[in-house]
Amino acid sequence: MACTLDPLAKKIFKGVLLAELVGIFGAYFLFKKMNAGQDFRQTMSKKFPFILKVYYKSTEHSGMYRIREQDQEKWLNSKN
Repeated sequence: MACTLDPLAKKIFKGVLLAELVGIFGAYFLFKKMNAGQDFRQTMSKKFPFILKVYYKSTEHSGMYRIREQDQEKWLNSKN
């Protein structure tokens, strides 16, 4: 006996799947943009510091160290 989904369940499933895909691609492109530009990271530190914290932790976890320190040094020097 085959299990069939009613049309509402299929729409919900497709909506959830689409939302997950949009989230994954959005996170990927945000990571790429943050990884490419220190100025964008500074903007993110002012508007969304929690996202920048996740970025720093993920780069440190992947073995790219000193990005946080380099950003802080540049931002402190630019204020002076």
